[in-house]
Amino acid sequence: MRRRYLLVSDFDQTLSFDDTGHVLSERLGIAGFAERVAGLSRLNLVQEGAELTYLLRHDPEFRRVRRADLAEVGRGIRLKRNIALLVELLRAGLDDMAFEFYVVSAAPEEVVHAALRGLVTPEHVVATQLDWHPVTGEMQGVRRVAAGYGKVAAVDALRAQLGVPSERVAYVGDGTSDLHVMLHVSRGDGLAIAASEARHITQIARRTVMSDDALSVLIPVLEEFGGWAPPRIRALFERHGLLIQEWDRVRTDWLTIAPRADGADAADAPEGAAAPAPAAIGPAVEPAA
Repeated sequence: MRRRYLLVSDFDQTLSFDDTGHVLSERLGIAGFAERVAGLSRLNLVQEGAELTYLLRHDPEFRRVRRADLAEVGRGIRLKRNIALLVELLRAGLDDMAFEFYVVSAAPEEVVHAALRGLVTPEHVVATQLDWHPVTGEMQGVRRVAAGYGKVAAVDALRAQLGVPSERVAYVGDGTSDLHVMLHVSRGDGLAIAASEARHITQIARRTVMSDDALSVLIPVLEEFGGWAPPRIRALFERHGLLIQEWDRVRTDWLTIAPRADGADAADAPEGAAAPAPAAIGPAVEPAA
């Protein structure tokens, strides 16, 4: 019997290179999207990741957005390479591991469905659902927001539906809207994977993977869940016509060094006292696999 696993991925800047809100703003000619999001964050008015949904509902300039606009934005989103191959390999299974792959995103589902059409079925996408007026086409409400704790609820619902134990869940994310679900997955002994070098994400994730290829997420999954060694992972990629050209494992020490509170420096140290060891700054690189 195969062991069953659940792999869940964020969409914006995890499977794609773009942020939906920025692309939508550029398409409509709306300036100041980043400033509006920052203002909502400072007020803690909405959950992290739900800022676009709030603007679509309440901001006068974003109120003119229609479903067709969101679908058009989705078709223009730049995706990472080999999403189709990732889905194919997970669906086929690897060794005694059977995978269920889902996308959970704070972006409107019209965007995600259009972007991933032909790659991920709509049934395997959990995204923000909006209500649209049948006559005017204007957004008139929100059914579901898959951001913040909404992502926790979505992953828990999938896990319960599929009968997957918490230690066999992996989540891949890149931003603040993923923090709650990554902490939740980690508490259940699952695998939290960061697709960003942002400090608040990498400090929580067990693994961090940086690549413009969606297939890269398989590396921590196969190592952590399957116990695969690097040569075997490289062989898997080569069987599918891919070559891992560079694979660097980097450990970064994040340091903030400030003057001593009493204002003393090394010259003031008592005679014979050992000089303080120099602080290591920057990444310490381990041998490549």
